[in-house]
Amino acid sequence: MQNPYYSQLQELLQTLNHLRSEMVELEASGLVGCADVHPEHRASAKNLMHYLALRRHDIRRLQLQLAALGLSSLGRTEPHVMSSVNAIMNVLGRLAGSEKACVQPPNGAPGLNEGALLVEKHAKTLLGALPAGRNVRIMVTMPPEAATNYKLVRDLLVPGMDCMRINCAHDGPEAWSAMIANLRRAEKETKRSCMLAMDLAGPKLRTGPVRLGPAVLKCRPHRDALGRVVSLARIWLTPSNRPELPPTPPDAVIPVPGAWLRHLKGKDKIHFSDARGASRAMTVVSVVGDNRWAEAVRTAYFIPGMVLEIRRPPRNESAVNGWRTKVGALPAKAQALRLKLGDTLILTRSLQPGFSAVYNKSGKVIRPAQIGVSQPEFFDSVRPGEPIWLDDGVIGGVIRAVTRDKASVEITQARPFGEKLGADKGINVPETVLRLPSLMKEDLEALKFVVQHADIVSYSFVRTEADVRELQARLADLGAGEKIGIVLKIETREGFDHLPRLLLTAMRSRAVGVMIARGDLAVECGYQRLAEVQEEILWICEAAHLPVIWATQVLESLAKNGIPSRAEITDAAMGERAECVMLNKGPFIVTAVRILDDILRRMQAHHEKKVSMLRELHLADAFRGSAVSRRALWHRSGARKIRN
Repeated sequence: MQNPYYSQLQELLQTLNHLRSEMVELEASGLVGCADVHPEHRASAKNLMHYLALRRHDIRRLQLQLAALGLSSLGRTEPHVMSSVNAIMNVLGRLAGSEKACVQPPNGAPGLNEGALLVEKHAKTLLGALPAGRNVRIMVTMPPEAATNYKLVRDLLVPGMDCMRINCAHDGPEAWSAMIANLRRAEKETKRSCMLAMDLAGPKLRTGPVRLGPAVLKCRPHRDALGRVVSLARIWLTPSNRPELPPTPPDAVIPVPGAWLRHLKGKDKIHFSDARGASRAMTVVSVVGDNRWAEAVRTAYFIPGMVLEIRRPPRNESAVNGWRTKVGALPAKAQALRLKLGDTLILTRSLQPGFSAVYNKSGKVIRPAQIGVSQPEFFDSVRPGEPIWLDDGVIGGVIRAVTRDKASVEITQARPFGEKLGADKGINVPETVLRLPSLMKEDLEALKFVVQHADIVSYSFVRTEADVRELQARLADLGAGEKIGIVLKIETREGFDHLPRLLLTAMRSRAVGVMIARGDLAVECGYQRLAEVQEEILWICEAAHLPVIWATQVLESLAKNGIPSRAEITDAAMGERAECVMLNKGPFIVTAVRILDDILRRMQAHHEKKVSMLRELHLADAFRGSAVSRRALWHRSGARKIRN
């Protein structure tokens, strides 16, 4: 009797055979010229070709048909594409009546259990061994204080930092060396190992300088929602000729002559008329060497040359009572351009300080706002009609006109009351093919330091295969060989569009990985597409058996403010799908590392990549009506707190 599903089985076999043929064809053609792929990546390169061939098609109907037969729906096939297709075809053949395997095992492609092992192997090569009890590593970006604060570095290492990240766009070799020295000392003390990654700044477009405003310093007490003072303004008075940094953050730093300052004692009052002519006073509360802490109960504006006068309580009057001095030099206040919907912004090749729009008496613009662009190549690349985003997507616009030295932008996205645009803010032009060098002069200088100290070099704003080849060539010239791993930071639309070829080129090196740099990537691809884009990157990298670093704004509110949002806890949990999660710097970064470690340990019991791991659920256990206490159930599920 003929199998009633015979025709359906034959149709499925025919579809799968067609897909398999395309995989073989793309492998043969796609790897032409890729013979120099590192031996450890050859099977992975083949698997990547197979996956790309499979994903050329919409196979959702095929997936439903396979699932209806109780077979794999190819939904978890990234690490071993050809083996998965072959296995399904063999089962379908048996169901259709064939007594032997229809398809032979793949030649050189990873088997069903080999793909995941290759991902783990390549992750270990790049990022080091997994920490005990956790399947995902934690990378932490170093703040400047890491160069001088050994305890900070040690406190990051103890709760779970597995990789220190130094951004070469900031600080310099002296500070980098100090950070590394603190790390090595902490490793010895804690008996923990930690990898070191250093980011090249890359050709990021930024706004130029802005005209400085008046040298004025505003100082005010802290108030609650009802306007009541909850803490006085703290003012650090320091000698003008030898200024010292305050031990704790102040509300204002005021330089004054040291001879005058030395006569100030506790409880002395300092009277002055501020920049507005308002009568103000502050009280000395402590002496710190040659410096003094003072407190003020009312808001005051300080300017250079403003007169300060000592007034002591009547019983303590002395010769210095009434002695006057003047405030020393204060830094000029940084300004920002105010931009509203419909405004025109002129971008210039010149890096002369920018300025806000100039208006006549009737409110008409007689000179639009203007600011420079850090890379002159910008003006050779952009075209009218192309979109532009400023300050990492806060301000949106359209380029209306371009000349050799200027580009006119119409502001099309800003809040109703406008936005401020300052100096050194990011510029993104997602639809522009920028003709920028992949490695800037500063990157090449930093690279000499990186190859001497780091385990990993992270390549910012990588766009094309030529970019990857240039970095590999530079590393070879510096004698790095296979001593240093390469992380491709995918943060532009062009880099995302070229991802498969970028990976194949990078796979000439032994240790390779990808960072999903979601900040710039969201601006380049559109925030509404970010979830889809990061998913595609995860799929492609898993098919290539390359580790992924989940980065940008992970637990950002927690790191900066000490309290996480609910959404970022969920986002951090998604990091379980990567091999490493990166945290950025912030005052509460040690707490963020500790909490991220806890989240990742909990989530690995439920997920491994895209696979749901079916551990016991306390909800299911509670439903059976057992006598187990609620506290015991929560304890079994790993929760630390019981909410009544």
